[in-house]
Amino acid sequence: MALTATALVLATAAGAGLLVRETFHEEGTFELEDFCDVPGLTIEGTFSVDGRVKATPHGPSGLAYFIEHIRATTVLTNPETDATTTEVATVVQKDQRVTDNGDGTLTILVLGTGNDVVYGPDGKAIARNPGQVRFEILIDNGGTPTDPSDDEFLEDLGTVKDSTGRTDDFCDAVLPVLG
Repeated sequence: MALTATALVLATAAGAGLLVRETFHEEGTFELEDFCDVPGLTIEGTFSVDGRVKATPHGPSGLAYFIEHIRATTVLTNPETDATTTEVATVVQKDQRVTDNGDGTLTILVLGTGNDVVYGPDGKAIARNPGQVRFEILIDNGGTPTDPSDDEFLEDLGTVKDSTGRTDDFCDAVLPVLG
C-alpha cells in the first residue's frame, strides 16, 4: 500500500505508452517496543525490499495504471535470547480501477496478491498468508490526472475485499519463538 504511493512519487517518463518503469531497493533496521502487545518485549528488526514498478496509460482518459512486483525479507530478533524469525513476502500490487473524481483526486482500487511466509530459526515455516486483498486509496493528481509524476498519496480508504486463503495469526506464530 505504502509502496504504491512511493511508486507514484518515483514516476518518470520512460517512453511512448510507458509512463513509469523503475526498480528500487530499500533496506534498514528498526526496533519494536511492547512487541505483539507484550509489555517490555523489545524486538530488533532488519528489512530488505526489492521491487519494480511500471505504469501505463489506459482507456480513453489515459489515466495511469500501476503494477508493482515486490520481494521483501524481514528478520526479527529478540536481543535478549538471539532467537530470530524470518518473514519473506512476494507481492504483486496492481491497479484494478482508477477513477478521476473530478475534484483533483483519483480513487484507485488496488489488487494485492502474493505469498507471505514466516520461518522459525530452524528454517521451517511457522505461519503463512497466501491470497489476495483489494483496497482503495485516494491520490491528489496535482492538477494533471494523466501525469503521475506530481501525484501525492492522500488517504487509505480501506479494504474493499478481505484477504482470501489462509491467514495465520502473526503474533501467535512468532511469540513462542521470540517471546
